Amino acid sequence: MRWLINSPIGRKFVMSLTGLGLVLFALFHAAMNFVYLISPEAYNAICNFLGANWYAIIATIGLFALFGIHIIYAIILSLQNRKARGNDRYAVAGRQKGVSWASMNMLLIGLAILAFLVMHMVHFWSKMQMIEVGHYILGMEHLDTSRAADGAYHIASVFSNPIACIIYIIGVFALWLHMTHGFWSGMQSLGFSNNVWLPRIKVLSAIIATITCLLFVAIPLVYLFGIK
Repeated sequence: MRWLINSPIGRKFVMSLTGLGLVLFALFHAAMNFVYLISPEAYNAICNFLGANWYAIIATIGLFALFGIHIIYAIILSLQNRKARGNDRYAVAGRQKGVSWASMNMLLIGLAILAFLVMHMVHFWSKMQMIEVGHYILGMEHLDTSRAADGAYHIASVFSNPIACIIYIIGVFALWLHMTHGFWSGMQSLGFSNNVWLPRIKVLSAIIATITCLLFVAIPLVYLFGIK
C-alpha cells in the first residue's frame, strides 16, 4: 500500500477517489438543502435525522477524513508539480492553449473553497450537530439544543444578510470551477482517458457540477432577491 503514498500515480489515485466521494456528498448535500425551499418542515425532519445519531456521526467523521486526505494530497501534488516544472513555469507568460484557468489554479480555488467551507461550518454545523454531540454525548448540559435540529431557522438567520448571500454565491462559483475540472480529471486518473470516454466524461462533469451548484445557490439567490 506504500505506492498510494510514495508513488505519483498512487497519490493521484487517492486524490481522485476522495474527490469523487466529495462530489457525491456535495450533490447529496445540495439536494438536501433544496428541500428547504419546498418544505421547511421536511428539511427540519432531515436535519433531525442527521443530528447526533450514531450513523450521522460516523458519516461526519468519514467526511472529515475525506476532506483531510483530499486537501493534504492536493497540496503534496501541487508542490510536486511545481518542483518538477522548476524554472519552466516562468518560461511561458500566458496560459497554454487548451488548458483552462481552473486547471492551472486548482490549489488556489481549493483553498478558497476551504475558507468557504469553514465559514459554512461556523454558520451551520457548529450550531447544529456539534451542539447535539456536545450536549447528548459529551455531557455538556449547558449547551442549548432547542435550535440544534431547526435547520430552517439557521438558514433564514444566515441568508437574511445580503452580504452572506453574496459570499455564498461566490463560494459556490469557486466550487463549480473546482468540480467541472476535478470530476473529469479524477475519472481520467482512474483510467477513463481514451478519446471516446474522456469527452463524454467532461460533459458529464459539467452537468453534475452545474446541477449541484444551482441547487446550492438557489437559497442565497432566493433570499438576496427577496423571493423568500
